Amino acid sequence: MIEVRNLVKKYGSHLAVDHLSFVVEKGQIYGFLGPNGAGKSTTMNIMTGYLGATEGEVLVNGHNMLKEPEEAKKRIGYLPEIPPLYTDMTVEEYLKFAAELKKVKRAEIASQVEQVMERIKLTDVRHRLIRNLSKGYKQRVGLAQAVLGFPEIIILDEPTVGLDPMQIIEIRQLIRELAKEHTVILSSHILAEVREVCDYVMIISKGKLVASDTPDHLEHLIEGEETLELEVKGSRRQAESILSGISGVKEAKYEEQGGMTSIQIQVADQQEIREELFYAFAEEKCPIYRMQISKATLEDVFLELTQNEREDILKEEQPETAKNREEGADHEGDL
Repeated sequence: MIEVRNLVKKYGSHLAVDHLSFVVEKGQIYGFLGPNGAGKSTTMNIMTGYLGATEGEVLVNGHNMLKEPEEAKKRIGYLPEIPPLYTDMTVEEYLKFAAELKKVKRAEIASQVEQVMERIKLTDVRHRLIRNLSKGYKQRVGLAQAVLGFPEIIILDEPTVGLDPMQIIEIRQLIRELAKEHTVILSSHILAEVREVCDYVMIISKGKLVASDTPDHLEHLIEGEETLELEVKGSRRQAESILSGISGVKEAKYEEQGGMTSIQIQVADQQEIREELFYAFAEEKCPIYRMQISKATLEDVFLELTQNEREDILKEEQPETAKNREEGADHEGDL
């Protein structure tokens, strides 16, 4: 569907996208993850033809976005982070206008707008001015214009930003519905949203693709040794004595409070030791109140893969913070 080849985007000396390459296959929901400034929105703007690349190319169904922009763009529907709405128009007027801009055949505009309003659940507000709509409904209108023309690919930049929990649930449901007939690419800062909605995840850091796989496989990347968490009734000394006799325990951390001891156990080579633990603690009359395996989450993967970028951001902010303090001190002296 979309092939991004060696994409580079520079703003002066700043490298926003750094030789980025990936392929988007048909019929999937793809999630773009990355810290602020990682290059997600820039990449999406280049993919949709809103920005030109410094180097590299984007192919949409074999059509080069630079050389065949009209053929490439008509296969993509795009919802920017801030929807491009004309707020003095009614919903229906705006969608008809958007359909004309997309060069939908005049004879098909009315029926397409009707279908899209029905699909995105805008029929009840069709005659209302966009400026009078809630943020959730404005987002729906932006989504509706992206769907007009029924493009094969829908690209959504932060589609749930600023929405309340109920509106977020509704937009997520709409995205799942769209995925039945379109390939969907979305960027989001909400890791739980990507985990729940997306079939495939691409993590970008400093303009580079640092990971690309299903959410499950990405979580397995840094899973390594399993951590087993226990909460037992008894002292730390008792727990240490019991665990010293179990060979699968590589390392253990303890926290004793109010007659209870919490334990985090690093299990060697992912051995199965839960049954052995149960009988060992039972024999010493130390009841286990809680036992669970802690595994890496998509959030852990994201933090691990973008750690260097976050550290660089903190380093950049620290001198600015120090400068602000000095300026504040100077002003206090003036007073």
